[in-house]
Amino acid sequence: MDLLERFEHHIRNNFRITLQHKLLVAVSGGIDSVVLTDLVFRSGLDFVIAHCNFQLRGEESERDEKFVRSLGAKYNKEVIVKKFETEQYANEHKKSIQEAARNLRYGWFLKLLRASPDGICDFILTAHHADDNIETVLMNFFRGTGLQGLEGIPSRQLLVFRPLLIFRKKELAEYAGDHGLQFVQDSSNESDKYTRNFFRHQIIPLIKKEYPSVEENILGNIQRLKEANEVYQGAIKEIRKKIIVKKGMEVYIPILKLKRQRPLRTIIWELFKDYYINPGQVDEMIKLLDAENSSFIKNEFYTFIKDRQWIIIISNRKDGLAEHLVIESARKKLTFPGGILQFDIVPARSGLSAAPNVAQLDAEDISYPLVLRRWRQGDYFYPLGMCKKKKLARFFIDNKLSKIEKEKVWVLEMNKKIIWVVGMRIDERFKITPNTKQILKIEMRMA
Repeated sequence: MDLLERFEHHIRNNFRITLQHKLLVAVSGGIDSVVLTDLVFRSGLDFVIAHCNFQLRGEESERDEKFVRSLGAKYNKEVIVKKFETEQYANEHKKSIQEAARNLRYGWFLKLLRASPDGICDFILTAHHADDNIETVLMNFFRGTGLQGLEGIPSRQLLVFRPLLIFRKKELAEYAGDHGLQFVQDSSNESDKYTRNFFRHQIIPLIKKEYPSVEENILGNIQRLKEANEVYQGAIKEIRKKIIVKKGMEVYIPILKLKRQRPLRTIIWELFKDYYINPGQVDEMIKLLDAENSSFIKNEFYTFIKDRQWIIIISNRKDGLAEHLVIESARKKLTFPGGILQFDIVPARSGLSAAPNVAQLDAEDISYPLVLRRWRQGDYFYPLGMCKKKKLARFFIDNKLSKIEKEKVWVLEMNKKIIWVVGMRIDERFKITPNTKQILKIEMRMA
């Protein structure tokens, strides 16, 4: 079976691509994407060509775009070109040029899918091949990764397909030679300043001197690791079902049940990686399990807070839908589902307010973080004017709150202590005294 026949068999059986589908073929102009284009054309499939001009190599970038347009004429197919300000994007988003180009490329490709308003295609094909996979696995190994990273490049991600992963680079080169295919050379592929090129030109040739079959061995390992990862992910899925509890917009993880899992570091990584923790934060997460109440760690997208026997994962979204909000330090204003809290530090000589929507607390008694959350059964506090604690459920009965009114109550908590039942009463332990020098004034207003 020649390469074209293997290609047709592969896309028909593993990707379910038919003559009725419209494909978008990502073409740089290099040998790999040119071979992919020719294979798709000879297979009789309907496609358009997409080319990214990252404007990184001056005249060479313009040469590549012109060449890809000529391929469209050769195959009588539409060519779509997108020019990117790659360096500007990389600087603005603090990313490497390679990462910036990848984000821009796939962001654009996904907009061209028919699932998008302006989409024109059913699937996207890229020209990654087996040698790319070998390099990726080695880079992931040295970078530090889990089993999934050692599987290499996935053959499909959503509607992005990589049908050349079963072929070696030399097979594609032979095909190009046999069919007289023209292509362009990217001069940046010769520079070892890029990590992939360093592995391609330096690391792999050195390893091959000692282990001549290293590339074939890695490809075999990729397949074995894929199968092992299927078993592994099945086990992780069962653990997720047992441990993760979703409540509205938040995720609750029971600490005692989590601590019984073995191996703990691996389980924590698998449970929390979907919430954008990095490998270096796994140790922080383990420490959080035994930390003081209201302790937390956070990243750009989520806050992980210790709340009694739970780790609660809270989105950092600013839409006010979170059930828990962490107040890390003194601030001016906080919007939450119940309204707006206005914070001020005022002198003790300021006039006091008896309004229930205003809390006035001794600022010296307040330490951060504070947690704003909905009340729950079992909560108690020391109502202002009383020396005994009272459960909130009884407090609500005494104040004749209806069921609907109770559901709307929030509390402000500090280190396991409720300092204010928001809009109702502060805790006796944090009241203003003759020794108070500064007052933390918190006013609740409707949004």
